Amino acid sequence: MSNTTLTRDSLASRKAMIDSQLRTSGVNEEFALARMMAVPREEFIPADKAHLAYIDRSVAVGDGVLAAPLFYGKVLIEAAPSAQDSALVVEGGTGYLAELLRPLVADLHTVSAADAAAGKIGSGSHSLIVIDGAIEQLPECLGDALEEGGRVVGGLVERGVTRLASGRKVAGQIALLAVEDLGIPVLHYFDRPKGWTF
Repeated sequence: MSNTTLTRDSLASRKAMIDSQLRTSGVNEEFALARMMAVPREEFIPADKAHLAYIDRSVAVGDGVLAAPLFYGKVLIEAAPSAQDSALVVEGGTGYLAELLRPLVADLHTVSAADAAAGKIGSGSHSLIVIDGAIEQLPECLGDALEEGGRVVGGLVERGVTRLASGRKVAGQIALLAVEDLGIPVLHYFDRPKGWTF
C-alpha cells in the first residue's frame, strides 16, 4: 500500500472519528476538532495496531494506553488551553495528548506517570496541568507545580467509576470536581494505598 493511500485512509478515518464520535457526543469546539484532525493517532501506537487507532475505545500500547478519541476531545475543551499557558502533561505512555496541546500553549513540558507519582517532575510552575488518564489522588508534587489560579484537567476514579474532572488552585488548595462520567484508562501509579478491611 502506498504512502498516498495510507495518508488518504488516515484522513478519512480522522474525519469519520470527528463526525461519528466527537460531534455526536458534544465535542464541537473548532480548536479541538482541528487538532484532532491534524494529529494522526496511528503514529502513536505500534504499526501492528494501526488499524485500531480510530476505534471508540482505548488501545493498550506496551506500558501505556492510547485513550478513546472522546476522552481527548473532552479534555481539550475542559482544559481550554491558551497561548499564555505553560502546560505540563502527565503522560499516559504515547505522547499523543502532548502533541494535541503543543501548538495551543506558550510552552509544554511532559512527565511520565511513574515519575509524577514519585515526585520527579522537575522545577518550575505551570498554569495548566493535563493528565492523560484517570487517577485516584493528585500527588502533592503536582499541586505544588500548579500556579495559583492554574487549572488541572484529567480523569478521576471515584468508587471504581472514571470521570472527566477539572479543578483550579485557589488559596493553595485544589479540589478536583467531576464533570461527567467517561471511559478513561486508569493510571495505577496514583492509586490510594489500600487499607486493612475486616
